[in-house]
Amino acid sequence: MLWVKAFHIVFVASWFAGLFYLPRIFVNLAMVAPDSVAERERLLLMAHKLMRFTTLLAVPAVALGVWLWWGYGIGWGPGNGWMHAKLLVVALVLGYHHACRLLLRQWLAGVNQRSHVWFRWFNEVPVLLLLLAVVLVVVKPF
Repeated sequence: MLWVKAFHIVFVASWFAGLFYLPRIFVNLAMVAPDSVAERERLLLMAHKLMRFTTLLAVPAVALGVWLWWGYGIGWGPGNGWMHAKLLVVALVLGYHHACRLLLRQWLAGVNQRSHVWFRWFNEVPVLLLLLAVVLVVVKPF
């Protein structure tokens, strides 16, 4: 079980690294001057590659988490309300990941309407979600 847990942590940390950086690329894209085509294309290529890589990291992160939950029974039984809250956080992280994919599609289609300030705030969401997940798992408040 410790091997599964160790790899789960590594893949979750790597997944979140991508979720931290991808919206930062969106911030930079929103600040690109309209006549700077090369810079825009370079940032879009970076974002597209990072999105693919981040998605590849999310799959084993979630799969290993499910293995720990169902396979080893972590979070089952009375006194494990923290696990229900953590599963909600995981669902929110998956939703955030999907939102990043949709935003990237908008960028690729050239129809983004959001400012760099909006993306700066959007960039803070995964930090809060990671903080919440870690507190739930370590502290197990309920």
